[in-house]
Amino acid sequence: MESKVAIIGGGVAGLTAAIGLHKLGIRAQVFERVQLLRGIGAGFGLAANAMQAFDYLGLREGVEQIGHFLPSYNILDQDGRVLVTPSTGDITQNYHQKNFSIHRGDLHQFLLAQLPADTLNLGKEATHVRKKDRTVVINFTDGSSVEADALIVADGVKSPIRQQMIPSSKPRYSGYTCWRAVIDNSSVNIKRGSETWGAKGRFGMTPLVNNKLYWYACINAAPNSNTYRNYRVADLQKHFSTYHSDVSEILAHTSDEDLLWNDIIDIKPLDNLADGRILYIGDAGHATTPNLGQGACQAIEDVAVLVDELRHKPDFVDAFKNFNRRRLQRTRYITNTSWQIGKIAQWDNPLFITIRNTAMRMLPEKIKQIQLQKLLKEDFMSINKK
Repeated sequence: MESKVAIIGGGVAGLTAAIGLHKLGIRAQVFERVQLLRGIGAGFGLAANAMQAFDYLGLREGVEQIGHFLPSYNILDQDGRVLVTPSTGDITQNYHQKNFSIHRGDLHQFLLAQLPADTLNLGKEATHVRKKDRTVVINFTDGSSVEADALIVADGVKSPIRQQMIPSSKPRYSGYTCWRAVIDNSSVNIKRGSETWGAKGRFGMTPLVNNKLYWYACINAAPNSNTYRNYRVADLQKHFSTYHSDVSEILAHTSDEDLLWNDIIDIKPLDNLADGRILYIGDAGHATTPNLGQGACQAIEDVAVLVDELRHKPDFVDAFKNFNRRRLQRTRYITNTSWQIGKIAQWDNPLFITIRNTAMRMLPEKIKQIQLQKLLKEDFMSINKK
């Protein structure tokens, strides 16, 4: 096929989509607003479903080489006692894949290396889209424009294109703010991934390759708080001083320069992910809070399903319509479930926390993990497929 597709956004979703299209022989150009693509955001998880999608796209082996294998991931209370141990073994067995953690920058570099050098166009901020009968016109802040047979919108939760086309899709604030960092793990020596739930907020930690450690901390806050905007490591040490020793050890080995800070936001599930020749994928289409660790995973699933459709239906309008049918229900479930989990995980009322923690310890593992099992035991490639 000689069709030309414009992709807005050079993140995980956009780059993976470009790779998938190129493998089908479809010419794709990625337009990214920044001048330098660094892959900021520290680390994230690639669960077995994401690795299955990468496998379908022919990228799994390369990703495994830059990822850190995660055999387990526990939910802890603030004293370090286990509340939940997800059955990652069952999940990986279902997909015949493993779970990994990865640095966003490493994944970006890997994805870029799979594309022709002229695919990525930096410093191109899309501001407006206009639909024509058989094409889409994209305008950029520098005064230039591009006309394409189809447009894939992959420019994140704050996507200006999505908000232009769907004015009701403005980001919504979760109620908590977050710090992230990647530090050297040589002295801290954290071997297992975990997330701690306590009265002061959540604190997560995950090993990465090259003896690095990714950590994050979430605190209930008003949106865009000037107080938390100016927080430094010393402030976080004081805030989490009553948490188990791994937390204090990690913060002791973190510098102020390591910190990344942002409010946690998502978008209310859209009614549709496709609009004729326009398709919304990744966070631009179904941004979710990170409580299920599925943000990047769902973007990669998107691309696998899109490539599967285009293999059999080269007409973009038909393929995008079928993509919408196959993806809308699953991404909506993940967004809503992750939102609910975040609210419970961020409880700061001592009575509610006691009830929650007691229930999490006493309930059978099968009951505690219903939501996770529904997510990760479902074959995303077969959902609503005709």
